[in-house]
Amino acid sequence: MPRYRSNERDESNGVIYKDVCNPITAEFREELYTNILDAYARIKEPEKEETQKQDRTQEMPEFSVTVTPYEREGSNIKGLARIYFENSFIVNNINIVQGKEKIFVSMPSYKTKQVDEHGKPIYQDVCYPVTKDFREKLYNEIISEYEKAKDKSNEKARESAEKHHGNPDKEKDKEATPFR
Repeated sequence: MPRYRSNERDESNGVIYKDVCNPITAEFREELYTNILDAYARIKEPEKEETQKQDRTQEMPEFSVTVTPYEREGSNIKGLARIYFENSFIVNNINIVQGKEKIFVSMPSYKTKQVDEHGKPIYQDVCYPVTKDFREKLYNEIISEYEKAKDKSNEKARESAEKHHGNPDKEKDKEATPFR
């Protein structure tokens, strides 16, 4: 499965690589690997593949999303997301990024050795939605979960501040009330 190089080191000071996405259950792992090998075998027989493609209909998989708001000064990354597909497969390292006008979803990617016309490195997505409909559904769900998680985080911070420093509205009431 796709991996990325982390900043962590093991006991022998070797680099630790982490999975970007991985099957959760042994049954799904076996099914996934079998399907990959079957698809590879079908590439060798293109005539059969054309008839099989016409018979297939696209279904959107069931999925759930978890998001962790991530605020760092000077960073455009506003959150990190994880997608669970049918409780069998996880995709990690999905970034919620602040663009010029609005936030958007950035799927896991790796830096290639290529550069664009401005000399900036080109990044290649590791995984991504194939159809427009599924991409819109997935990205909307991720952004919706981000907004919920951000609101929840802000509420907790407000409650914590009130608990430690008192409620500012109550302080105003005390000032307005004459001492008796």
